[in-house]
Amino acid sequence: MHVLLTKVVDFAILLFELVGVLIVVASGIHGTYSYLKRDPYTKLNLAKGLAMGLEFKMGSEILRTVVVRDFSEILTVAGIIILRAALSFLIHWEIKNGEVAESEHALNKD
Repeated sequence: MHVLLTKVVDFAILLFELVGVLIVVASGIHGTYSYLKRDPYTKLNLAKGLAMGLEFKMGSEILRTVVVRDFSEILTVAGIIILRAALSFLIHWEIKNGEVAESEHALNKD
């Protein structure tokens, strides 16, 4: 049973990492295109895409805690989770501020 669980978790980690990377790459490409078109929502849309990709990557790190074997691995995974959580917090803060500025800009237009 332990071997099966380890294989399932390893596959899920790989899948979540892949999805996270694909989302970040797609968001970067879309962000570059939006920037070249001078879209005013480029920064906000890029932040949302990066946040989504980061959530998948953080999910893989949380799953990684299931298969760690010694204390040094736990510390490494914990450090990565803390860094990614901090990045996620900052990106979500940026999104919130961007949406507030966007709504204020829309109100000032009227």
